[in-house]
Amino acid sequence: MSVEFIGFVGNRNQSETMPASGPVIDLAHIQAAAAVHENGGFDRVLFAFNAASPESILVAQHVAAVTERLGLMIAHRPGFNAPTILARQLATLDHISHGRVAVHVITGGSDQELQADGDHTTKAERYARTSEYLDIVRAEWTASAPFDYEGKFYRVNGALSSVKPYQPGGIPVYFGGSSDEAIAVAGKHADIYALWGETYDQVRETIARVRAAAAAHGRSPRFSLSLRPIIADTEAEAWARAERILEQARALQEAAGFTRPVEVPNEGSRRLLAAAAQGARVDKRLWTAIAALGGARGNSTSLVGTPDQVADAMLDYHRLGITTFLIRGFDPLFDAYLYGRDLIPRVRALVAAEARIDQAA
Repeated sequence: MSVEFIGFVGNRNQSETMPASGPVIDLAHIQAAAAVHENGGFDRVLFAFNAASPESILVAQHVAAVTERLGLMIAHRPGFNAPTILARQLATLDHISHGRVAVHVITGGSDQELQADGDHTTKAERYARTSEYLDIVRAEWTASAPFDYEGKFYRVNGALSSVKPYQPGGIPVYFGGSSDEAIAVAGKHADIYALWGETYDQVRETIARVRAAAAAHGRSPRFSLSLRPIIADTEAEAWARAERILEQARALQEAAGFTRPVEVPNEGSRRLLAAAAQGARVDKRLWTAIAALGGARGNSTSLVGTPDQVADAMLDYHRLGITTFLIRGFDPLFDAYLYGRDLIPRVRALVAAEARIDQAA
């Protein structure tokens, strides 16, 4: 199996350890981040989405214009655009960028956040709607004659798009969500199923669940793992850096008056907190302290060590079935540079060496 690397282009230079400053859409930062990732050998970059963020597809369009090879992974929440329109938007950008578009479908686990955009559906309803939405998106991408669709949430009559995806293989659909409802929809629709940085045992379990759900549809998705690697020249320096990151994040939370929510809003966060309950250091070098501090509100677990040590731990995940790593740092530009220089080449070399051994056997 080959390996893919996805980075992250934020709308400005901020993280759990860096407070937001400057314009909400900082074009200088966006362009610098895109350049660092393209020059560092990343395959794609993620453009995030939430109820308060700038529109991800528009930021991705700008990055497409200032890069040549970098792939675009556009986070999108079903339910607010008509699926036929979203399909044409993505296919259009796919042509403009010469086949660089992918979509990351995030249905949304927080009722409170969804309600900020006027959505008062339940989680079960949202995932059922997402499944219908993706049925129509894929039909819009592939149909050669007008098609109809009638479901609980959508009814389409005579739909047919003149613009299809640029590549014969279409636009890859990444999919996130750890609940039973999410796994069922992922089995039907995901080309790549995305997990947060869980323990080896948790990853093994989730991959088995998704594969079983996909088998019912005759499908075999790939798997992505999201991590926040912390690397340094020595292991001691890497752990010292991790502790500084934890203190900076704690100080920033306290300054902002952050109160950890009593109720964890989604299953993915609950799974990360379950990993954190095993200790701050789990498996070879999975570090859970930031997830524990912030209530695991997103991609918040790390692998800590030298580039060789972290690459070795990533190879362990690859052996479990992970073929894509979404990696972003707490110092976004500097860490992306370090990953491109010191980490990505090592992981690619380890994966290639293991593939040669497997072929020889």
